Amino acid sequence: VQLQASGGGLVPAGGSLRLSCAASGRSRFSIITIAWYRAAPGKQRELVANWRTGGSTNYTDSVKGRFTISRSSANAVYLQMNSLKPEDTAVYYCYAAIVEYGSDGPPTDHWGQGTQVTVSS
Repeated sequence: VQLQASGGGLVPAGGSLRLSCAASGRSRFSIITIAWYRAAPGKQRELVANWRTGGSTNYTDSVKGRFTISRSSANAVYLQMNSLKPEDTAVYYCYAAIVEYGSDGPPTDHWGQGTQVTVSS
């Protein structure tokens, strides 16, 4: 299973971007949780938002009310980012915990490539 992330870019403060993360693979699979993390220069990677089977979502405090994670299809999510701030500048990474059909093991971790989000002041 592979994750494909897209949608980063350069925007002025107050602007919006939408990131997309799509999972694909040759075998059938089920997504248990899918999330966006970010890594700013000099900082540790942090969880931004996640979506879990059943539809529950969680957000880090700094993005609540500004970012929304939502399913765009069975195997993809969007991260709508509004009212962007310079402190949102980071490389954003898509993550998913996936169970492949026919597997008896626990969910496996998958990461997409990072996508750069830069917010100018």
